[in-house]
Parts: sequence; structure tokens; C-alpha cells
Amino acid sequence: MNTTPDEIARWMFNEMKNTGVLYQAAAVEHIRGQYGDSFIYVNDKGHVSIDKEVKKAFKKLHGGKAAWDRDAFFWGWTSAIKEG
Repeated sequence: MNTTPDEIARWMFNEMKNTGVLYQAAAVEHIRGQYGDSFIYVNDKGHVSIDKEVKKAFKKLHGGKAAWDRDAFFWGWTSAIKEG
């Protein structure tokens, strides 16, 4: 089975829809467990991160309605979607 970045991004988006937030550590753990290490890498700061193509596809899905919290390492809905 060839997993695509879009498939993983859809999972991330659905998690956001269901819970309102998506912690990177939980996403990394799920992606690693379900799809292996090919969509995970260690970034310049030494943090385990999600493949850039996956994050690009995720951004397309949420269309700017989710924001990354750099301090807490999670994505959350912006106020625009909470009010809308």
C-alpha cells in the first residue's frame, strides 16, 4: 500500500475536526505507527516533525483556518472558525 501525503493530511484534518486540536507528538506517534517513519523527520532544532508535503496538504485542507502554536506544539482552530 502506497500511502500519500494527502491521505495522512486527511487523517490530521479529521482529528482536528473531531477534537479541535492536534498535538504534534500525538500525530507523529500515529503516523509512525500507521505509516512508518517515511513521513517523519528530525528538524533543525532536533524536534521530531511531520513531512513537509504532509503539512502542505494539511494546510490546503484547513485553508488557513488552523494555526500552529509554536510554544505548545499543536494545531488549533483560529477564532474565525470558532465564530463562524
